[in-house]
Amino acid sequence: MNLHRKTVLLLKVMAAPAVLALSRACLAADATAAAVSPSPIPAWLTDLSLADKETYDDNVLLVSGLGMPIQQSWVNIASFRLGVDLASLLNDGGAIQTLSLAYQPDIARYEQASQENYTAHRFNTTVKGKSGNITYSLDNSFLYNDGSKLAETYALNQLSGSAGNQNDKYRNNYTHTVPRERRNQDQDRYTALVQDNFGSFFFRPISNLTYYNLNTAIFNTSFAPYKGYQDYVDRWDVNAGADLGYQLTSGLAFTVGYRDGYQHQDQFSLGINSDQHYSSNHYQRVLAGLEGKVAPWLTVKLSAGPDVRSFNPNAPIVDLHTTRLYAEGSATATLAQNQTLTLAYKQWIFASSTGLVPYIDTTASAVYHLNVTKQLGLDLGARFLEANYTLGDDLAGSAPSLRDDLEYEGSVGLSYAIIPHLIGSVTFTGDKGENGLETLAATYAPAYRNFNHTVTGVGLQYKF
Repeated sequence: MNLHRKTVLLLKVMAAPAVLALSRACLAADATAAAVSPSPIPAWLTDLSLADKETYDDNVLLVSGLGMPIQQSWVNIASFRLGVDLASLLNDGGAIQTLSLAYQPDIARYEQASQENYTAHRFNTTVKGKSGNITYSLDNSFLYNDGSKLAETYALNQLSGSAGNQNDKYRNNYTHTVPRERRNQDQDRYTALVQDNFGSFFFRPISNLTYYNLNTAIFNTSFAPYKGYQDYVDRWDVNAGADLGYQLTSGLAFTVGYRDGYQHQDQFSLGINSDQHYSSNHYQRVLAGLEGKVAPWLTVKLSAGPDVRSFNPNAPIVDLHTTRLYAEGSATATLAQNQTLTLAYKQWIFASSTGLVPYIDTTASAVYHLNVTKQLGLDLGARFLEANYTLGDDLAGSAPSLRDDLEYEGSVGLSYAIIPHLIGSVTFTGDKGENGLETLAATYAPAYRNFNHTVTGVGLQYKF
């Protein structure tokens, strides 16, 4: 049985309890409504809020400024959020404990850069339930971004010869990450699992999806007027497998797991790019993990292990069969009654949206929250990101792919409850991009990979 058929079969098996429970919920909803006292906000309405935020972005395209000029803009983001949990309306004996649906549109308008305008439609679904010793959950986040179908063009001009300047094509990986998220696209992410508990052990089939469908136009960037234009390709990652866990204590478990997965990256047509490399691959992953409360004040979820890859023959990497470390984890510490610290880390191989070589994607973050008073809150954040493309060096395209790009980010936020239900906020985020490959030749304009970027904002949110 091939990977696709195995994946589909596992998904069907794991989705069955959730689908059956959801079907019961829909059929029983009308028959189970009970008389309750009138209330302005019903219990099933979990979130209803309006927000507006005004920010100043001092480098909209996150460029170095050595070629293309840096562009600034005021940005207004208006948001609405509606969340419901229908589980309380169901008389199903507890088989469905959570049936949460949320919708949030974010309308962003760039005063000095209208091509960056977008409306993001976010849909979140959470289903959780229990039947005897079996628990299940499905978490799905879907995004449709109604933005421009033209991607960015990173070039000072379209001229040829010595007068031309397209050195911005050697930009940092994180230069295009933020503008890409403003373009027209669909994204979907889910985690589905079923857990069977027996004594101190549990068995947990699980599946995950990360999906990017970029809807921007694609052009041959070898010729004007599209020199420096950024072509994006679709990519996705899906896996299925299972964990076997043992309860070390009532709140802490050790797990071992296995994942069978597939990563897809679209291939450019010959009319767009003569470089026919692409990095779709199969992988198998063996994991060891720890999850739960290590101490009353510390909660962790950690997993790591070897990630064995088999790339397609057209992948432009040194070794089509490579084994790398996969690691993912988070830890939340309650330092005091009014203070928390959350740490997160992930390292994995993913297919690029802008290039043809796969890369090692690393993210580490820390967030500190302090309730200074009942009304005043303080948040401090830091992030480190690395996109390491040294798995291969694709020389067939217009620009060599060998690079190692870094980004450092810091943030601070203050929130204040002005009156009941009305919250004001002030935020600042600064990030710095750098070239992390010191051996990068001067002909590849390494300085163009360095950038500075800040976003300062004030906002209001009213929660009903």
